[in-house]
Amino acid sequence: MSVEIGDPAPDFTATTSDGQQISLTGFKGKQSVVIFFYPSDNSPICTQEACSFRDAYEDFVKLGAAVIAVSADSDETHRDFAAKKKLPYLMISDRGNALRKLFEVPSVLFVLPGRVTYVIDLEGIVRSKFVSQLFANQHVEEALKTLRKLSGSADK
Repeated sequence: MSVEIGDPAPDFTATTSDGQQISLTGFKGKQSVVIFFYPSDNSPICTQEACSFRDAYEDFVKLGAAVIAVSADSDETHRDFAAKKKLPYLMISDRGNALRKLFEVPSVLFVLPGRVTYVIDLEGIVRSKFVSQLFANQHVEEALKTLRKLSGSADK
């Protein structure tokens, strides 16, 4: 059974690649959260996805959302990737796949880490789950569409 729309998002505490300690409950009542799980820094589709989130980052901020990227890459790899691609959002190194397991993010063909984006509202409820290994840009579009609905600005 995986984390689905309407479920409370599983709480976690983690250290971001830049050394910040964060927890999902720390955002509750303050910001929506977009958390995207992706296979690996610097691969072509993952780079496209990361840069799509970067390019739309101001839209996420305007809609009151924090953006968190999660992969099993090391903190050092995340910092290098973020610096090279000018990624403004939080990144978490999930070396032991604890977050991936907590959110029950599936693997593709039992080997490749899955690509899943969740939108979590102010109350900590999952309002969107988008799964697509190949359509990286659509993760951003789906997250923004959900945030606009949540903010009442879906038609703007």
